[in-house]
Amino acid sequence: MAAMLPAVHVMAQEASTDSNERLDSIVVSSTRAGFYTPVTYSTMDKGRLRRADLSSSVPMTLGLMPSVVSSNEGGTGLGNSKLTIRGVKGSQINVTLNGITLNDSESQEVFWVNIPALTSILSSVQVQRGLGTSANGSGAFGASINMNTAFVEADPSGRFEASAGSYGTAITTVSASTGLLKGGFYASAAVSRGRTDGYIRRADANVGSAFAVLGWLSGRNSLRLTYLMGKQKTGITWNGIGLDDYAKDRRYNSAGEYKDKYGNHRYYPGETDNYAQHHVQLNYSRAFSPRLSWTTTVNYTRGDGYDEYYKSDKKFTAYGFDPSVSETASGDFIIRKQMSNDYWVLSSDLRYHGRRLDVTGGVYGGYYMGRHFGKVLWSDVLGDSFDYSPRFPNDKDNQWYFYGGNKLDMNVFVRAEALILPWLTGYADLQYRHVGYVVSGVSDIAARLDYGKPWDFFNPRGGLTAAWGRGHRAYLSVAWGNREPGKSDIKEVLESISFGGENSELKPESMLDVEAGYGYYSKKFSVSANIYMMEYRNMLLETGRLSSSGFPVKDNVSRAYRRGVELEAGWHPAAWLSVMGNMTLSINRIPVYDDSAPVIDNTGENGWNELGYSVVYKSFKNTPILLSPSTIGMAGLSFRPWAGRTSSLGTTAFTISGKWVGKQYLDNTGDDSRMAPGRFTADFTASHEFKVKGGKIGLSAYLYNIFNKLYYADGGAWKNFVKETGEVVSGVYVYPQAPFNFMFKVYYAF
Repeated sequence: MAAMLPAVHVMAQEASTDSNERLDSIVVSSTRAGFYTPVTYSTMDKGRLRRADLSSSVPMTLGLMPSVVSSNEGGTGLGNSKLTIRGVKGSQINVTLNGITLNDSESQEVFWVNIPALTSILSSVQVQRGLGTSANGSGAFGASINMNTAFVEADPSGRFEASAGSYGTAITTVSASTGLLKGGFYASAAVSRGRTDGYIRRADANVGSAFAVLGWLSGRNSLRLTYLMGKQKTGITWNGIGLDDYAKDRRYNSAGEYKDKYGNHRYYPGETDNYAQHHVQLNYSRAFSPRLSWTTTVNYTRGDGYDEYYKSDKKFTAYGFDPSVSETASGDFIIRKQMSNDYWVLSSDLRYHGRRLDVTGGVYGGYYMGRHFGKVLWSDVLGDSFDYSPRFPNDKDNQWYFYGGNKLDMNVFVRAEALILPWLTGYADLQYRHVGYVVSGVSDIAARLDYGKPWDFFNPRGGLTAAWGRGHRAYLSVAWGNREPGKSDIKEVLESISFGGENSELKPESMLDVEAGYGYYSKKFSVSANIYMMEYRNMLLETGRLSSSGFPVKDNVSRAYRRGVELEAGWHPAAWLSVMGNMTLSINRIPVYDDSAPVIDNTGENGWNELGYSVVYKSFKNTPILLSPSTIGMAGLSFRPWAGRTSSLGTTAFTISGKWVGKQYLDNTGDDSRMAPGRFTADFTASHEFKVKGGKIGLSAYLYNIFNKLYYADGGAWKNFVKETGEVVSGVYVYPQAPFNFMFKVYYAF
């Protein structure tokens, strides 16, 4: 590997490699870290991505990387998945695809279920821990994930993959590529379909995706049109399960549950989450010389979706009906919360590769338009014959609420790496970012949402990398970052103010990130260690509570920090044996935390009524940050018993891996009654490949949780402040993961 060469030669070699890489790949170079970038990162290549289980989403596939903890709401690999990195949650992880951010501009989350089987079309994934390099879109506040779609290959190829396993899980993917044709044209496409019943009841998922590329390469020019579609219909699982119900039936799911007029428990089958997303990217790249290249990408993303619910014993006025519409004040309803959004992006950067200097500068502009509205589909009191059409002036779609948000996101950056000495490289990365956000309308609880705010951020980064001898690398970096609140964060505050809560505006959060590391790399052995200190100001901290639409509720805390050490090692003593492992030891604390709770009274139709605002009821000192385990570790062994054989036996491989995740608190109080215990789980994989005429066939078996551990990987806590008594009532919700389960995969490729 390149790291084995003397430092000055490594840099020259990497510059040469970069300058001769395919023009269709330089689009992602502006967000990626290289060997001399003083950033803590790990990369998963195409081979490892293709060996992954098709049913595993990107968070589950990355689950063995350092400091990563992944989970799935439905308990298996398919469906709504999430991950944390160093304890950092999804809304603080910047995710890009071909340099374009995938984070939703409003919530700042990435909903991985919207793009199933994504690993089958990726050529690599780089995970940067800490602030990383300058990112497009919402800032990386602890981690970033940079993904790259597969590049054109010289020859035609095709691949068919099918997987099936536990809990009715099955997924199929078909892909094909023309290779590079005469005239420089090429095309490739992939389609995927998957389904699962889920481990949790009614966690079923039906998902599909499509991917297509049409491109042209000619001399120093590249033009590429990319289309990516994801569509999903899943049971609602974000409610989780209370610990009392978990003790009785860990597969229980309350979503859609109601009582009929005879008092029987029923489940509404239409209680689902539905969403479709379309991404179109047009990229042009030009290499003016072996050292100077330019790339520009135009992106358009369209999203449409809805959640549907059965609501029991709700007031008619809650859904915009006039009280005179019914003789009774309340009834059962089927409602739909809908959304649609449009997102336009223009990204352009210019890169110079020199023997002693590498400079990249770029601009990024994005404009997002999001719309949210609610419909009443049915009521048991009014029946099927009632006309549920307009109840408001100019209302053609039976909306009881409507609000929209527009967001402008622009940044400019310049990044440089300079060879100061034969063994020392300096790094500087400067970014200016402007964000403008406007919200207007009425929310689903009749709160007025009128908000407009611009922000301007300066995000500097700098560091040094030393490389000497054969395979030694050390680095030190200091970075400062800023990030704005998300729409869901702002909405919670505006609703609280609307109902008499404290008029406190959420502040942007800031972070100082200091990283220092050392690594040694050789053909048979590698080891690395890095220390990090992430110091937050006005941190937008998740509270453990969820909004009515399943978004985490956040609040500002003046100070918080994450400090830790990450260790990673690999040993390859022979062609038939590889051993690997990583460990993270960290302290994640809030010096002073004021816990708050929504205020309720006992006048509601279900025994209580949420009044729409919160109060602080208790303060804590030096309390742990929720869902931030202080210990994370992984150990794995890959064994190829017949390595070196020229027959198909030489491809046979067995891998066993174990993951340890320490205890995690479900809120920020450090209360052991609201805690997910530490757990150790292990998986086993076997694979074999043999050649057939015109191609190859591969077989794989994936055995998960082989020790049949019963655990929950994630969760949260709720609490309410009772106005009349001053009492705080509370509880927790958790996401149980499946016990022992399996998947089998077969593929044919040519």
